[in-house]
Amino acid sequence: MRLRRLVAITDMKLRLSCSGIFASALLSSAILTSQTPTQGVSTQGGANTNKAYPADLVQQGAALFRQDCSFCHGRDATGGESGPDLTRSKLVAADVRGEKIAPVVRNGRPERGMPPFDRTEQQIASLVAFIHTQQAALAQGGRKGAGGRKGVDPEDLQTGNVAAGKKYFEGAGGCARCHSPSGDLAGVALRYKGLDLERRMLYPRFAKSEVTVTLPSGREVSGVLAYLDEFTVGLTNADGFYQSWRTRDVKYKVNAPAEAHVDLFSKYTDDDVHDLMAYLQTLK
Repeated sequence: MRLRRLVAITDMKLRLSCSGIFASALLSSAILTSQTPTQGVSTQGGANTNKAYPADLVQQGAALFRQDCSFCHGRDATGGESGPDLTRSKLVAADVRGEKIAPVVRNGRPERGMPPFDRTEQQIASLVAFIHTQQAALAQGGRKGAGGRKGVDPEDLQTGNVAAGKKYFEGAGGCARCHSPSGDLAGVALRYKGLDLERRMLYPRFAKSEVTVTLPSGREVSGVLAYLDEFTVGLTNADGFYQSWRTRDVKYKVNAPAEAHVDLFSKYTDDDVHDLMAYLQTLK
């Protein structure tokens, strides 16, 4: 397989997986809503005029939104790092008790980086109640700024259990096979903060692959993988020089660190991501 094709496929896997994790795992933001109701709330405007939602349903939706949606769409549904402001959404404005929102939640929008979520009718109803309540509260109370996408504060991502994250790092996650808290990860929480740290944890885009080439004489040459297709393997050695060989003349073994992260995407639970992130933030 040609290198360009290999890179494209790997990058696609990473982006799709990361989008999934970034929309579901990335799951770490806290809902801050100063209008948390204690009684039924009426939404106003658009298709939802005079529709009321029970306070407990709205609160259930707030908790679920925090878990599944706030990383991308912001703590109050007004836009996050990668997701739009739902309180300004035309689809939300046209929605009547979930008939438009529910299909998006269940099916996702893969072309926009949103994965599908398997949620019950009750869970979706609570999300609908929360989103519409936020929309109505902002419409009644006025808005500041132009809306759209906003950043994620580092404290929004500090929701996991440090001890559980350390256990996952050393055990089930297999992170300790490649990384060391006192080695390559020493001070990582000082170099990267918040979303930048979580992105690098989930999606190490710049991780370099290494290759060891065994020559016909038995001598091994190692370096950073620079080129690979069915005909040629090339590397950059420790001195910065490029070397290449015909693949039919040598044996080679590639070590691609990013692949281990890709493999984890299908294994992570929400708690795993929260906890691992909490542990990494202690490495200062």
